Amino acid sequence: MTKVNYSIPAIHCNHCAMTIKVELGDVKGVSAVEINVDDKSAEISFDEPATEEAILDVLNEIGYPAVL
Repeated sequence: MTKVNYSIPAIHCNHCAMTIKVELGDVKGVSAVEINVDDKSAEISFDEPATEEAILDVLNEIGYPAVL
């Protein structure tokens, strides 16, 4: 399992966090998404077939671009 911490500056509230959790929950291989609204960050745990690139693509598509 891979765990990656992403900085997501566009997170402003719990609604943002829930949107991210729901969308990433649909990515095959993503097993956990922990959002810290105060730090504007997300710790995402995943296995193949999910990849960092796929996760970043989903975040960009839903309006929450992330940086490592």
